[in-house]
Amino acid sequence: MTDVIPAPRAAAVSPDRAVPLDRGTTLWAAEGTGGTERWLRGTLGAALGLPFPPGAEDDPDSVRLRLDDSLEPEAYRLAAVAGRGAEIRGGSPAGVFWGAQTLRQLLGPDAFRRAPVRPEAAHAVPAGVIEDAPRFRWRGLMLDVARHFMPKDGVLRYLDLMAAHKLNVLHFHLTDDQGWRIEIKRYPRLTEVGSWRARTRFGHRASPLWEDKPHGGHYTQDDIREIVAYAAERHIAVVPEIDVPGHSQAAIAAYPELGNTDVVDTAALTVWDDWGVNPNVLAPTDTTLRFYEGVFEELLELFPADAVTSNGSGISGFVHIGGDECPKEQWRASPAAQARIAELGLAGEDELQAWFVGHFDAWLTARGRRLIGWDEILEGGLAAGAAVSSWRGYEGGIAAARAGHDVVMCPEQEVYLDHRQAPGEDEPVPIGFVRTLEDVYRFEPVPPELDGARARHVLGAQANVWTEVMEDQARVDYQAFPRLAAFAEVAWSALPAPAERDFADFERRMTAHYGRLEALGVRYRPPTGPHPWQRRPGILGRPLDGPPPR
Repeated sequence: MTDVIPAPRAAAVSPDRAVPLDRGTTLWAAEGTGGTERWLRGTLGAALGLPFPPGAEDDPDSVRLRLDDSLEPEAYRLAAVAGRGAEIRGGSPAGVFWGAQTLRQLLGPDAFRRAPVRPEAAHAVPAGVIEDAPRFRWRGLMLDVARHFMPKDGVLRYLDLMAAHKLNVLHFHLTDDQGWRIEIKRYPRLTEVGSWRARTRFGHRASPLWEDKPHGGHYTQDDIREIVAYAAERHIAVVPEIDVPGHSQAAIAAYPELGNTDVVDTAALTVWDDWGVNPNVLAPTDTTLRFYEGVFEELLELFPADAVTSNGSGISGFVHIGGDECPKEQWRASPAAQARIAELGLAGEDELQAWFVGHFDAWLTARGRRLIGWDEILEGGLAAGAAVSSWRGYEGGIAAARAGHDVVMCPEQEVYLDHRQAPGEDEPVPIGFVRTLEDVYRFEPVPPELDGARARHVLGAQANVWTEVMEDQARVDYQAFPRLAAFAEVAWSALPAPAERDFADFERRMTAHYGRLEALGVRYRPPTGPHPWQRRPGILGRPLDGPPPR
Protein backbone atom coordinates (compact mmCIF):
# COMPACT_ATOMS: atom_id res chain seq x y z
CA MET A 1 0.00 0.00 0.00
CA THR A 2 1.08 3.58 -0.63
CA ASP A 3 -0.39 6.95 0.29
CA VAL A 4 0.04 8.29 -3.26
CA ILE A 5 -2.68 10.57 -4.70
CA PRO A 6 -3.93 9.98 -7.39
CA ALA A 7 -3.92 6.24 -6.70
CA PRO A 8 -1.62 4.34 -9.10
CA ARG A 9 -2.79 1.39 -11.17
CA ALA A 10 -0.38 -1.05 -9.49
CA ALA A 11 2.00 -0.66 -6.56
CA ALA A 12 4.18 -3.23 -4.83
CA VAL A 13 6.39 -1.41 -2.34
CA SER A 14 8.00 -2.39 0.95
CA PRO A 15 8.13 0.45 3.48
CA ASP A 16 10.56 -1.63 5.65
CA ARG A 17 13.02 -1.75 2.75
CA ALA A 18 14.18 1.53 1.32
CA VAL A 19 16.56 3.03 -1.21
CA PRO A 20 18.44 6.00 0.27
CA LEU A 21 18.79 9.36 -1.45
CA ASP A 22 21.68 11.43 -0.15
CA ARG A 23 24.16 14.07 -1.27
CA GLY A 24 26.05 11.44 -3.21
CA THR A 25 22.99 10.33 -5.20
CA THR A 26 23.51 11.17 -8.85
CA LEU A 27 20.99 11.94 -11.56
CA TRP A 28 21.22 10.45 -15.06
CA ALA A 29 18.77 11.58 -17.72
CA ALA A 30 18.35 9.99 -21.14
CA GLU A 31 17.69 12.14 -24.18
CA GLY A 32 14.18 13.62 -24.05
CA THR A 33 13.92 13.71 -20.25
CA GLY A 34 15.72 17.01 -19.65
CA GLY A 35 12.62 18.79 -18.36
CA THR A 36 12.18 16.33 -15.51
CA GLU A 37 15.93 16.42 -14.85
CA ARG A 38 15.72 20.20 -14.36
CA TRP A 39 12.61 19.87 -12.21
CA LEU A 40 14.20 17.24 -9.95
CA ARG A 41 17.23 19.42 -9.29
CA GLY A 42 15.38 22.71 -9.01
CA THR A 43 12.37 21.56 -6.97
CA LEU A 44 13.01 18.24 -5.25
CA GLY A 45 16.73 18.88 -4.82
CA ALA A 46 16.06 22.35 -3.39
CA ALA A 47 13.49 20.98 -0.93
CA LEU A 48 15.73 18.22 0.41
CA GLY A 49 19.12 19.87 0.03
CA LEU A 50 20.28 17.27 -2.50
CA PRO A 51 22.46 18.49 -5.40
CA PHE A 52 21.78 15.46 -7.67
CA PRO A 53 25.10 15.78 -9.56
CA PRO A 54 25.25 14.25 -13.05
CA GLY A 55 26.07 10.55 -12.95
CA ALA A 56 26.59 7.54 -15.16
CA GLU A 57 23.83 5.31 -16.46
CA ASP A 58 25.18 2.36 -14.44
CA ASP A 59 25.74 4.27 -11.18
CA PRO A 60 24.18 2.13 -8.38
CA ASP A 61 23.42 5.21 -6.25
CA SER A 62 21.42 7.21 -8.76
CA VAL A 63 18.04 8.33 -10.02
CA ARG A 64 17.75 7.42 -13.71
CA LEU A 65 15.26 8.82 -16.21
CA ARG A 66 14.40 6.98 -19.43
CA LEU A 67 11.84 6.93 -22.22
CA ASP A 68 10.20 3.59 -22.95
CA ASP A 69 8.03 3.31 -26.05
CA SER A 70 6.45 0.11 -24.75
CA LEU A 71 4.48 2.28 -22.29
CA GLU A 72 1.41 4.40 -23.02
CA PRO A 73 2.34 8.04 -23.70
CA GLU A 74 1.61 9.38 -20.19
CA ALA A 75 2.36 6.11 -18.37
CA TYR A 76 5.35 5.60 -16.12
CA ARG A 77 7.12 2.86 -14.22
CA LEU A 78 8.94 3.81 -11.02
CA ALA A 79 11.29 1.16 -9.62
CA ALA A 80 13.44 1.51 -6.50
CA VAL A 81 15.83 -1.38 -5.85
CA ALA A 82 18.39 -1.59 -3.05
CA GLY A 83 21.88 -1.29 -4.48
CA ARG A 84 20.56 -0.10 -7.84
CA GLY A 85 18.94 3.23 -6.98
CA ALA A 86 15.69 4.46 -8.50
CA GLU A 87 14.57 4.50 -12.10
CA ILE A 88 11.66 6.25 -13.79
CA ARG A 89 10.59 5.09 -17.22
CA GLY A 90 7.94 7.00 -19.14
CA GLY A 91 6.10 6.45 -22.37
CA SER A 92 6.81 10.11 -23.15
CA PRO A 93 8.57 12.98 -21.38
CA ALA A 94 5.24 13.61 -19.65
CA GLY A 95 5.18 10.06 -18.31
CA VAL A 96 8.65 10.54 -16.84
CA PHE A 97 7.48 13.78 -15.22
CA TRP A 98 4.40 12.16 -13.67
CA GLY A 99 6.66 9.44 -12.29
CA ALA A 100 8.78 12.16 -10.68
CA GLN A 101 5.65 13.53 -8.99
CA THR A 102 5.06 10.10 -7.46
CA LEU A 103 8.69 9.91 -6.35
CA ARG A 104 8.22 13.23 -4.57
CA GLN A 105 5.15 11.98 -2.71
CA LEU A 106 7.01 8.88 -1.55
CA LEU A 107 9.64 11.12 0.10
CA GLY A 108 7.14 12.76 2.47
CA PRO A 109 6.00 16.34 3.18
CA ASP A 110 9.54 17.74 3.42
CA ALA A 111 9.87 17.14 -0.33
CA PHE A 112 7.15 19.75 -0.90
CA ARG A 113 8.98 22.65 0.71
CA ARG A 114 11.17 25.25 -1.02
CA ALA A 115 14.22 24.74 1.16
CA PRO A 116 15.38 22.00 3.52
CA VAL A 117 13.99 22.18 7.05
CA ARG A 118 16.02 19.18 8.26
CA PRO A 119 19.31 19.43 6.33
CA GLU A 120 20.86 16.43 8.07
CA ALA A 121 17.82 14.17 7.74
CA ALA A 122 18.10 10.91 5.82
CA HIS A 123 15.84 10.52 2.82
CA ALA A 124 14.78 7.25 1.27
CA VAL A 125 12.33 5.85 -1.26
CA PRO A 126 10.40 2.69 -0.33
CA ALA A 127 11.75 -0.23 -2.34
CA GLY A 128 9.43 -1.67 -4.96
CA VAL A 129 7.68 -0.89 -8.22
CA ILE A 130 4.80 1.45 -9.11
CA GLU A 131 3.22 1.18 -12.56
CA ASP A 132 0.72 3.81 -13.55
CA ALA A 133 -1.11 5.53 -16.40
CA PRO A 134 -4.02 7.98 -16.58
CA ARG A 135 -7.61 7.09 -17.39
CA PHE A 136 -8.37 10.36 -19.21
CA ARG A 137 -6.40 12.54 -21.60
CA TRP A 138 -8.00 15.80 -20.35
CA ARG A 139 -7.56 16.33 -16.61
CA GLY A 140 -8.42 19.94 -16.20
CA LEU A 141 -8.79 22.87 -13.86
CA MET A 142 -10.74 25.95 -14.98
CA LEU A 143 -9.39 29.04 -13.24
CA ASP A 144 -11.55 32.18 -13.45
CA VAL A 145 -9.26 35.21 -13.22
CA ALA A 146 -11.84 37.57 -14.74
CA ARG A 147 -14.16 37.96 -11.74
CA HIS A 148 -11.30 38.31 -9.27
CA PHE A 149 -7.87 38.82 -10.76
CA MET A 150 -5.12 36.40 -9.72
CA PRO A 151 -1.63 37.90 -10.18
CA LYS A 152 0.84 36.01 -12.32
CA ASP A 153 2.70 34.46 -9.38
CA GLY A 154 -0.56 32.95 -8.15
CA VAL A 155 -1.19 31.37 -11.56
CA LEU A 156 2.32 29.89 -11.61
CA ARG A 157 1.68 28.53 -8.11
CA TYR A 158 -1.52 26.85 -9.31
CA LEU A 159 0.36 25.27 -12.21
CA ASP A 160 2.70 23.73 -9.63
CA LEU A 161 -0.29 22.50 -7.62
CA MET A 162 -1.81 21.00 -10.76
CA ALA A 163 1.44 19.23 -11.62
CA ALA A 164 1.66 17.80 -8.11
CA HIS A 165 -1.76 16.20 -8.71
CA LYS A 166 -1.04 15.08 -12.32
CA LEU A 167 -3.57 17.51 -13.82
CA ASN A 168 -2.60 18.51 -17.35
CA VAL A 169 -5.00 21.19 -18.69
CA LEU A 170 -5.38 24.73 -17.36
CA HIS A 171 -8.56 26.25 -18.79
CA PHE A 172 -7.73 29.95 -18.41
CA HIS A 173 -10.93 32.06 -18.17
CA LEU A 174 -9.46 35.42 -19.21
CA THR A 175 -12.45 37.63 -20.05
CA ASP A 176 -15.91 38.30 -18.69
CA ASP A 177 -18.30 41.14 -17.87
CA GLN A 178 -16.25 42.01 -14.79
CA GLY A 179 -12.81 42.23 -16.35
CA TRP A 180 -10.56 41.69 -19.39
CA ARG A 181 -7.26 40.16 -18.28
CA ILE A 182 -5.02 39.79 -21.34
CA GLU A 183 -3.08 42.48 -23.19
CA ILE A 184 -4.09 42.83 -26.86
CA LYS A 185 -1.70 45.33 -28.42
CA ARG A 186 -3.93 46.45 -31.28
CA TYR A 187 -6.78 47.16 -28.84
CA PRO A 188 -5.11 48.81 -25.81
CA ARG A 189 -8.38 49.97 -24.23
CA LEU A 190 -9.29 46.33 -23.49
CA THR A 191 -6.85 46.51 -20.58
CA GLU A 192 -6.66 50.27 -20.06
CA VAL A 193 -10.44 50.39 -19.50
CA GLY A 194 -11.69 46.81 -19.50
CA SER A 195 -9.40 45.38 -16.83
CA TRP A 196 -10.65 47.61 -13.98
CA ARG A 197 -14.03 47.98 -12.28
CA ALA A 198 -14.88 50.75 -9.85
CA ARG A 199 -16.18 48.51 -7.06
CA THR A 200 -17.14 44.91 -6.32
CA ARG A 201 -20.17 43.32 -4.72
CA PHE A 202 -19.04 41.31 -1.69
CA GLY A 203 -20.83 37.98 -1.64
CA HIS A 204 -23.70 36.69 -3.77
CA ARG A 205 -25.51 39.09 -6.13
CA ALA A 206 -28.28 39.52 -3.51
CA SER A 207 -25.74 40.72 -0.93
CA PRO A 208 -26.07 44.37 0.16
CA LEU A 209 -22.31 44.62 0.80
CA TRP A 210 -19.88 46.41 -1.51
CA GLU A 211 -16.15 46.84 -1.55
CA ASP A 212 -15.86 50.43 -2.72
CA LYS A 213 -12.41 50.37 -4.25
CA PRO A 214 -11.23 49.59 -7.78
CA HIS A 215 -10.42 45.99 -8.57
CA GLY A 216 -8.53 44.69 -11.55
CA GLY A 217 -5.29 43.87 -13.27
CA HIS A 218 -4.15 42.08 -16.38
CA TYR A 219 -1.37 39.93 -17.79
CA THR A 220 1.04 41.47 -20.26
CA GLN A 221 1.84 39.44 -23.34
CA ASP A 222 5.18 38.51 -21.80
CA ASP A 223 3.35 37.39 -18.63
CA ILE A 224 1.24 35.09 -20.82
CA ARG A 225 4.32 33.74 -22.60
CA GLU A 226 5.88 33.01 -19.22
CA ILE A 227 2.75 31.24 -17.96
CA VAL A 228 2.53 29.12 -21.12
CA ALA A 229 6.22 28.20 -20.97
CA TYR A 230 6.04 27.41 -17.25
CA ALA A 231 3.02 25.17 -17.89
CA ALA A 232 4.75 23.43 -20.80
CA GLU A 233 7.71 22.56 -18.58
CA ARG A 234 5.16 20.78 -16.39
CA HIS A 235 3.42 19.11 -19.37
CA ILE A 236 0.30 21.21 -18.85
CA ALA A 237 -1.62 22.58 -21.82
CA VAL A 238 -3.12 26.06 -21.35
CA VAL A 239 -6.49 26.55 -23.07
CA PRO A 240 -7.35 30.28 -23.19
CA GLU A 241 -10.96 31.42 -23.03
CA ILE A 242 -12.18 34.61 -24.68
CA ASP A 243 -15.91 34.70 -23.91
CA VAL A 244 -18.25 35.56 -26.83
CA PRO A 245 -20.95 36.64 -27.59
CA GLY A 246 -22.21 36.96 -24.00
CA HIS A 247 -20.26 37.82 -20.83
CA SER A 248 -18.68 40.68 -22.80
CA GLN A 249 -19.52 43.93 -21.01
CA ALA A 250 -15.86 44.64 -20.13
CA ALA A 251 -15.01 44.59 -23.85
CA ILE A 252 -18.05 46.71 -24.73
CA ALA A 253 -17.13 49.25 -22.02
CA ALA A 254 -13.73 49.59 -23.70
CA TYR A 255 -15.06 49.63 -27.28
CA PRO A 256 -18.78 50.60 -27.28
CA GLU A 257 -19.17 49.84 -31.01
CA LEU A 258 -19.01 46.13 -30.12
CA GLY A 259 -22.41 46.29 -28.41
CA ASN A 260 -25.93 46.64 -29.71
CA THR A 261 -25.79 50.39 -30.16
CA ASP A 262 -29.25 50.54 -31.77
CA VAL A 263 -30.80 49.19 -28.54
CA VAL A 264 -28.74 50.58 -25.64
CA ASP A 265 -26.37 53.47 -25.04
CA THR A 266 -23.24 51.34 -25.00
CA ALA A 267 -21.03 54.40 -24.50
CA ALA A 268 -22.52 54.70 -21.01
CA LEU A 269 -21.58 51.14 -20.01
CA THR A 270 -18.76 50.50 -17.55
CA VAL A 271 -17.01 47.30 -16.55
CA TRP A 272 -19.68 45.45 -14.60
CA ASP A 273 -19.41 45.47 -10.82
CA ASP A 274 -22.11 42.86 -10.16
CA TRP A 275 -22.60 39.10 -10.66
CA GLY A 276 -25.07 37.08 -12.67
CA VAL A 277 -26.18 36.89 -16.31
CA ASN A 278 -25.63 40.21 -18.08
CA PRO A 279 -28.00 41.39 -20.84
CA ASN A 280 -25.29 43.38 -22.66
CA VAL A 281 -23.98 41.08 -25.39
CA LEU A 282 -21.95 41.55 -28.54
CA ALA A 283 -23.63 42.80 -31.69
CA PRO A 284 -23.59 40.26 -34.56
CA THR A 285 -21.93 42.72 -36.95
CA ASP A 286 -18.95 42.60 -39.27
CA THR A 287 -17.28 45.15 -36.99
CA THR A 288 -17.50 42.71 -34.09
CA LEU A 289 -16.26 39.78 -36.17
CA ARG A 290 -13.22 41.70 -37.44
CA PHE A 291 -12.45 42.98 -33.93
CA TYR A 292 -12.42 39.51 -32.40
CA GLU A 293 -10.47 38.07 -35.32
CA GLY A 294 -7.82 40.61 -34.35
CA VAL A 295 -8.01 39.47 -30.72
CA PHE A 296 -7.67 35.83 -31.71
CA GLU A 297 -4.75 36.55 -34.06
CA GLU A 298 -2.73 37.84 -31.11
CA LEU A 299 -4.05 35.08 -28.87
CA LEU A 300 -2.84 32.32 -31.20
CA GLU A 301 0.66 33.75 -31.16
CA LEU A 302 0.66 33.79 -27.35
CA PHE A 303 -0.78 30.28 -27.02
CA PRO A 304 0.98 28.32 -29.80
CA ALA A 305 -0.58 24.99 -30.71
CA ASP A 306 2.71 23.19 -30.09
CA ALA A 307 3.43 24.85 -26.72
CA VAL A 308 3.21 21.42 -25.12
CA THR A 309 4.86 19.07 -27.58
CA SER A 310 5.55 16.22 -25.20
CA ASN A 311 2.65 15.89 -22.78
CA GLY A 312 1.55 12.69 -24.47
CA SER A 313 -2.15 13.49 -24.14
CA GLY A 314 -2.71 15.02 -27.56
CA ILE A 315 -4.48 17.94 -25.86
CA SER A 316 -3.14 20.95 -27.74
CA GLY A 317 -4.33 23.74 -29.96
CA PHE A 318 -7.73 24.25 -28.28
CA VAL A 319 -9.22 27.75 -27.94
CA HIS A 320 -12.30 28.23 -25.75
CA ILE A 321 -14.82 30.81 -26.94
CA GLY A 322 -17.31 30.59 -24.05
CA GLY A 323 -20.71 30.80 -25.70
CA ASP A 324 -22.65 30.42 -22.46
CA GLU A 325 -25.42 32.50 -20.94
CA CYS A 326 -26.01 34.78 -23.92
CA PRO A 327 -29.41 36.48 -23.44
CA LYS A 328 -31.14 37.19 -26.74
CA GLU A 329 -33.34 40.15 -25.72
CA GLN A 330 -31.09 42.80 -27.26
CA TRP A 331 -30.87 40.85 -30.52
CA ARG A 332 -34.67 40.54 -30.60
CA ALA A 333 -34.98 44.32 -30.20
CA SER A 334 -32.11 45.22 -32.52
CA PRO A 335 -32.98 46.11 -36.14
CA ALA A 336 -29.36 45.36 -37.09
CA ALA A 337 -29.47 41.89 -35.53
CA GLN A 338 -32.83 41.15 -37.13
CA ALA A 339 -31.49 42.28 -40.50
CA ARG A 340 -28.55 39.90 -40.06
CA ILE A 341 -30.95 37.02 -39.28
CA ALA A 342 -32.93 37.79 -42.44
CA GLU A 343 -29.80 38.22 -44.57
CA LEU A 344 -28.48 34.82 -43.49
CA GLY A 345 -31.87 33.08 -43.71
CA LEU A 346 -31.72 31.99 -40.07
CA ALA A 347 -34.67 30.73 -38.04
CA GLY A 348 -34.05 33.03 -35.11
CA GLU A 349 -31.69 34.22 -32.40
CA ASP A 350 -30.46 30.74 -31.40
CA GLU A 351 -29.31 30.16 -34.97
CA LEU A 352 -27.74 33.62 -34.96
CA GLN A 353 -25.58 32.57 -32.02
CA ALA A 354 -24.75 29.31 -33.83
CA TRP A 355 -23.70 31.39 -36.86
CA PHE A 356 -21.50 33.54 -34.63
CA VAL A 357 -19.85 30.44 -33.08
CA GLY A 358 -19.59 28.77 -36.48
CA HIS A 359 -17.74 31.76 -37.89
CA PHE A 360 -15.00 31.47 -35.30
CA ASP A 361 -14.95 27.69 -35.55
CA ALA A 362 -14.16 28.00 -39.26
CA TRP A 363 -11.68 30.81 -38.60
CA LEU A 364 -9.82 28.78 -35.95
CA THR A 365 -9.96 25.56 -37.97
CA ALA A 366 -8.36 27.32 -40.96
CA ARG A 367 -5.45 28.14 -38.65
CA GLY A 368 -5.02 24.61 -37.34
CA ARG A 369 -6.87 25.12 -34.08
CA ARG A 370 -9.90 23.55 -32.41
CA LEU A 371 -12.81 25.47 -30.95
CA ILE A 372 -14.30 24.41 -27.65
CA GLY A 373 -17.18 26.12 -25.86
CA TRP A 374 -19.75 25.69 -23.10
CA ASP A 375 -22.67 23.42 -23.93
CA GLU A 376 -24.92 26.31 -25.04
CA ILE A 377 -23.00 26.27 -28.32
CA LEU A 378 -25.05 23.18 -29.20
CA GLU A 379 -28.17 25.34 -29.50
CA GLY A 380 -28.96 26.13 -33.12
CA GLY A 381 -26.43 23.64 -34.46
CA LEU A 382 -22.69 23.11 -34.01
CA ALA A 383 -19.85 22.85 -36.48
CA ALA A 384 -18.42 19.36 -36.98
CA GLY A 385 -14.99 19.89 -35.42
CA ALA A 386 -16.05 21.78 -32.31
CA ALA A 387 -15.79 20.31 -28.81
CA VAL A 388 -18.06 20.95 -25.83
CA SER A 389 -17.54 21.69 -22.14
CA SER A 390 -20.63 20.15 -20.54
CA TRP A 391 -21.47 22.32 -17.52
CA ARG A 392 -25.28 22.30 -17.21
CA GLY A 393 -25.29 18.71 -16.03
CA TYR A 394 -24.54 15.74 -18.26
CA GLU A 395 -27.16 16.27 -20.96
CA GLY A 396 -25.16 18.63 -23.14
CA GLY A 397 -22.20 16.26 -23.08
CA ILE A 398 -24.39 13.27 -23.90
CA ALA A 399 -25.99 15.10 -26.83
CA ALA A 400 -22.60 16.29 -28.09
CA ALA A 401 -21.01 12.83 -27.90
CA ARG A 402 -23.98 11.26 -29.66
CA ALA A 403 -23.53 13.83 -32.43
CA GLY A 404 -19.85 12.94 -32.75
CA HIS A 405 -18.34 15.86 -30.83
CA ASP A 406 -15.60 15.52 -28.24
CA VAL A 407 -16.64 16.43 -24.71
CA VAL A 408 -15.08 17.59 -21.46
CA MET A 409 -17.36 16.73 -18.54
CA CYS A 410 -17.57 19.49 -15.91
CA PRO A 411 -21.17 19.43 -14.62
CA GLU A 412 -21.97 22.26 -12.22
CA GLN A 413 -23.77 19.91 -9.84
CA GLU A 414 -20.65 17.74 -9.40
CA VAL A 415 -17.39 19.65 -9.88
CA TYR A 416 -18.03 23.38 -9.52
CA LEU A 417 -15.68 24.03 -6.63
CA ASP A 418 -17.27 27.37 -5.78
CA HIS A 419 -20.18 25.30 -4.43
CA ARG A 420 -20.18 24.87 -0.67
CA GLN A 421 -18.41 21.92 0.96
CA ALA A 422 -20.73 21.35 3.92
CA PRO A 423 -24.18 22.46 5.16
CA GLY A 424 -22.89 24.18 8.30
CA GLU A 425 -23.50 27.85 9.04
CA ASP A 426 -19.75 28.42 9.31
CA GLU A 427 -19.20 27.61 5.63
CA PRO A 428 -17.98 30.87 4.04
CA VAL A 429 -20.24 32.51 1.43
CA PRO A 430 -22.21 29.31 0.78
CA ILE A 431 -23.00 28.89 -2.91
CA GLY A 432 -25.07 26.14 -4.54
CA PHE A 433 -25.46 22.54 -3.48
CA VAL A 434 -23.34 20.80 -0.86
CA ARG A 435 -20.48 19.02 -2.61
CA THR A 436 -18.38 17.25 -0.01
CA LEU A 437 -14.98 15.67 -0.53
CA GLU A 438 -16.73 12.32 -0.83
CA ASP A 439 -19.22 13.68 -3.37
CA VAL A 440 -16.40 14.82 -5.62
CA TYR A 441 -14.61 11.49 -5.14
CA ARG A 442 -17.72 9.69 -6.42
CA PHE A 443 -18.09 11.88 -9.51
CA GLU A 444 -18.15 9.79 -12.70
CA PRO A 445 -17.23 11.64 -15.92
CA VAL A 446 -18.70 9.05 -18.33
CA PRO A 447 -22.48 8.74 -17.88
CA PRO A 448 -24.11 5.34 -18.44
CA GLU A 449 -25.94 6.72 -21.49
CA LEU A 450 -22.61 6.67 -23.35
CA ASP A 451 -20.75 3.51 -24.21
CA GLY A 452 -18.37 2.23 -26.86
CA ALA A 453 -17.42 4.78 -29.51
CA ARG A 454 -19.63 7.45 -27.95
CA ALA A 455 -17.91 7.11 -24.60
CA ARG A 456 -14.57 7.63 -26.34
CA HIS A 457 -15.70 11.15 -27.20
CA VAL A 458 -15.33 12.01 -23.50
CA LEU A 459 -11.84 13.49 -23.54
CA GLY A 460 -11.90 13.73 -19.78
CA ALA A 461 -13.10 15.92 -16.95
CA GLN A 462 -12.51 19.33 -15.46
CA ALA A 463 -13.11 21.00 -12.11
CA ASN A 464 -14.20 24.63 -12.39
CA VAL A 465 -13.21 27.39 -9.97
CA TRP A 466 -15.44 30.42 -10.49
CA THR A 467 -14.26 33.33 -8.37
CA GLU A 468 -17.22 35.66 -7.85
CA VAL A 469 -17.02 35.01 -4.09
CA MET A 470 -13.28 34.27 -3.96
CA GLU A 471 -11.60 37.60 -3.45
CA ASP A 472 -8.05 36.33 -2.91
CA GLN A 473 -5.75 33.32 -3.10
CA ALA A 474 -6.68 32.08 0.36
CA ARG A 475 -10.34 31.80 -0.66
CA VAL A 476 -9.42 30.01 -3.88
CA ASP A 477 -7.33 27.54 -1.86
CA TYR A 478 -10.19 26.95 0.56
CA GLN A 479 -12.70 26.18 -2.17
CA ALA A 480 -10.33 24.10 -4.29
CA PHE A 481 -8.69 21.95 -1.65
CA PRO A 482 -8.93 19.21 -0.61
CA ARG A 483 -11.62 18.56 -3.23
CA LEU A 484 -9.22 19.10 -6.13
CA ALA A 485 -7.19 16.14 -4.84
CA ALA A 486 -10.30 13.94 -5.02
CA PHE A 487 -11.07 15.24 -8.50
CA ALA A 488 -7.50 14.52 -9.62
CA GLU A 489 -7.91 10.89 -8.58
CA VAL A 490 -11.21 10.66 -10.49
CA ALA A 491 -9.55 12.05 -13.62
CA TRP A 492 -6.35 9.98 -13.38
CA SER A 493 -7.07 6.67 -11.68
CA ALA A 494 -8.96 3.65 -12.98
CA LEU A 495 -11.60 3.72 -10.25
CA PRO A 496 -14.59 1.36 -9.95
CA ALA A 497 -18.18 2.57 -10.22
CA PRO A 498 -18.96 5.49 -7.87
CA ALA A 499 -20.81 3.44 -5.25
CA GLU A 500 -17.96 0.91 -5.12
CA ARG A 501 -15.13 3.39 -4.61
CA ASP A 502 -13.12 2.98 -1.41
CA PHE A 503 -13.53 6.43 0.08
CA ALA A 504 -12.17 5.22 3.43
CA ASP A 505 -8.88 4.38 1.73
CA PHE A 506 -8.85 7.76 0.02
CA GLU A 507 -9.37 9.46 3.40
CA ARG A 508 -6.48 7.40 4.79
CA ARG A 509 -4.22 8.60 2.02
CA MET A 510 -5.47 12.18 2.46
CA THR A 511 -4.18 12.08 6.04
CA ALA A 512 -0.68 12.01 4.57
CA HIS A 513 -1.60 14.38 1.75
CA TYR A 514 -2.69 17.14 4.13
CA GLY A 515 0.92 17.30 5.29
CA ARG A 516 2.05 17.82 1.70
CA LEU A 517 -0.54 20.57 1.17
CA GLU A 518 0.60 22.29 4.36
CA ALA A 519 4.22 22.16 3.22
CA LEU A 520 3.11 23.79 -0.05
CA GLY A 521 1.31 26.53 1.86
CA VAL A 522 -2.16 25.55 0.65
CA ARG A 523 -4.87 27.02 2.89
CA TYR A 524 -7.27 24.12 2.44
CA ARG A 525 -10.53 23.46 4.25
CA PRO A 526 -9.78 21.20 7.25
CA PRO A 527 -11.84 17.98 7.46
CA THR A 528 -13.41 19.26 10.69
CA GLY A 529 -14.58 22.54 9.15
CA PRO A 530 -13.21 26.02 8.52
CA HIS A 531 -10.70 27.72 10.74
CA PRO A 532 -12.10 30.87 12.37
CA TRP A 533 -10.17 33.05 9.93
CA GLN A 534 -11.65 31.16 6.98
CA ARG A 535 -15.24 32.02 7.90
CA ARG A 536 -17.15 34.98 6.44
CA PRO A 537 -19.95 35.74 8.91
CA GLY A 538 -22.65 38.03 7.58
CA ILE A 539 -21.72 37.74 3.90
CA LEU A 540 -24.69 36.49 1.91
CA GLY A 541 -24.39 33.40 -0.25
CA ARG A 542 -26.92 31.36 -2.23
CA PRO A 543 -27.16 27.89 -0.69
CA LEU A 544 -29.38 25.31 -2.40
CA ASP A 545 -30.81 22.46 -0.34
CA GLY A 546 -31.20 18.80 -1.20
CA PRO A 547 -29.30 16.62 -3.63
CA PRO A 548 -28.29 18.35 -6.88
CA PRO A 549 -30.31 17.40 -9.96
CA ARG A 550 -28.48 15.16 -12.37
